[in-house]
Amino acid sequence: MPTIRDVSKLAGVSVATVSRVLNRSGYVHEETERKVLKAIKELNYTPNFVARSLTNKKTGTIGLMVPDITNPFFPELARAVEDVMQQYGYTTILGNSDENPQKEKQYIQLLKQKYIDGVILASTALTAEEVHTFKVPVVVLDRVVLSDNIPMVTSKNREGAREATRFLLKQGCRKIAHLRGPVQLRIADERCHGYLDVVEKLEWFHPGLIVASNYDMRQAMQATLELLKKHPDIDGIFAGNDIIAIGAMRAVQLLGISIPEEMAIIGYDGITMGEIVYPELTTMAQPIYEMGALAARMLIKMIEKQPLDTLYYELDVQLIERGTTRKG
Repeated sequence: MPTIRDVSKLAGVSVATVSRVLNRSGYVHEETERKVLKAIKELNYTPNFVARSLTNKKTGTIGLMVPDITNPFFPELARAVEDVMQQYGYTTILGNSDENPQKEKQYIQLLKQKYIDGVILASTALTAEEVHTFKVPVVVLDRVVLSDNIPMVTSKNREGAREATRFLLKQGCRKIAHLRGPVQLRIADERCHGYLDVVEKLEWFHPGLIVASNYDMRQAMQATLELLKKHPDIDGIFAGNDIIAIGAMRAVQLLGISIPEEMAIIGYDGITMGEIVYPELTTMAQPIYEMGALAARMLIKMIEKQPLDTLYYELDVQLIERGTTRKG
């Protein structure tokens, strides 16, 4: 049976630091906390007091609300949340809202009846005012709610969109379309604004080059087919997420247009599916696991009534160049 000393040795920290992480007492740097949690997981270490400490909480259960579990981005995000929560003795209940405000409200009411200790919202069909009515701690993940006091974890969506669009221009693209996400979704708006920041004043730009596809692969495929009928000279596509990009790839291939020689495509998110399509998808990758783990740690601190270092995290994104764009 592994001991707390084994954990401290593997993590390269003191026994006292491991104890602070497990007890959620005192300050521990986030990087140090990650090392300790990784060591605990690798050793399969289960301290006896974790089970006993659950009697001091309401239920040891949190809710995680996602908009579409069929989008591979959200299972990857959920895995990170569950991993961290499990290390601290919490159980995660998953809800799928389909971006439906009524369905999301029904889930929240159900979760409240289960006496959950907190909620992570990766679905934002709710307004800031509605979120404020929750009687438990809430962290918003991969979404933006207009409020100064709701903790949030997101990525640099607008900046990433600018980088993606500039990259297509550097690749030699002369007319770039944008397949955007839902119009009511703020992160989709930010990615669209990032695209516009780069192309809006270029002579070839036309508002008709922006088409909504609602993060749906089939809709994206159909939207791309229609777009290329109207604008056959498009030679670059910046998609609002990887699912949209894969739908666009399918449409382009059906039309017999070669990727990347005649059409360059770049997605957004960095899901693992992008590595198994052909050609492999170039993408602006979000730090998916880090985002989920960070949101989980924030929620735990709130449940344990510990202060947060900040209420808002906006993480960097990274361009991953693969086969759907030409090599420079």
